[in-house]
Amino acid sequence: MALKCDPDHRIHVCSLAALETVVAKTKATHVVSAINPWSIPETPSGIEPQNHLKIAVNDIVEPQPGLVEPTCNHIEELLTFIGHWNASSAMVIHCLAGISRSSAAAFIALCQLNAKTDERVIAAQLRAASATATPNSRMVALADKHMQRSGRMRQAVTTIGRGEARLSGEPFSLAHIVS
Repeated sequence: MALKCDPDHRIHVCSLAALETVVAKTKATHVVSAINPWSIPETPSGIEPQNHLKIAVNDIVEPQPGLVEPTCNHIEELLTFIGHWNASSAMVIHCLAGISRSSAAAFIALCQLNAKTDERVIAAQLRAASATATPNSRMVALADKHMQRSGRMRQAVTTIGRGEARLSGEPFSLAHIVS
């Protein structure tokens, strides 16, 4: 696994399989697990339990029997967690494959951290960092509404389109300050 780690990049996105390695390589202090309820990992070594947000959701965009859809409460938890993070340290955001829920959470985090930056610029940074990133559209839509972005977040993700189809994405990193 080749993790391109730039010291100015503080948000790292990966799959569950790469979680421990990425946390160790980046010296992360915070982790977001946006993953199926039955796949939530233990807090990685070196991470304080209060610095591990566990969002138990399935990768769905519409309600499905027996599955947990992302809700406003999940997005509020994510935004609160991002708001308490010291952006001078590294954060790892992961899901099962490192493609959909994790890239949505990273996009949402960047939109929150860069409130005055055009959402299309943030989405373009996401696409440049990962050819496979396909942010979960429900998570993005909920965040767009909660953050009062008037559909701009949803449109930005639509503009970059679906990423390349793969079973698992390669780890990637994003600058937490978008220029």
